[in-house]
Amino acid sequence: MNKEFIPYEQALELKELGFDEQCLACYLADTLFTSNDIIYNSTDIPVIKAPLYQQAFRWFDENTSFQGFVIASLKEGHFDWEILNLDTEEKIECKEYYHTRLEAELACLKKLIEIVKNK
Repeated sequence: MNKEFIPYEQALELKELGFDEQCLACYLADTLFTSNDIIYNSTDIPVIKAPLYQQAFRWFDENTSFQGFVIASLKEGHFDWEILNLDTEEKIECKEYYHTRLEAELACLKKLIEIVKNK
């Protein structure tokens, strides 16, 4: 189940971009806790919310002008991604192929974070 949550580094970057949604898990330091136990609810311990991948992508959809998509090429057996800028209708496409959807999702998420940080 842990692979459903974005990695610590990207969760930290999303927090810096203003992500503050309710999540099913959190990071304490770089350890993932997947239940809302006493550690998650404590205000004395700095925690980083750990969104699911779908939650992170939806946050970008709702809070920025960028939308990221993972695309499966069943015929060729790989995944890639693209990002749309809804303000300019510009499309940013990945330049490499990924063996798994998870690899493509992480690459797309990293690029979304980079783009929004640089705006």
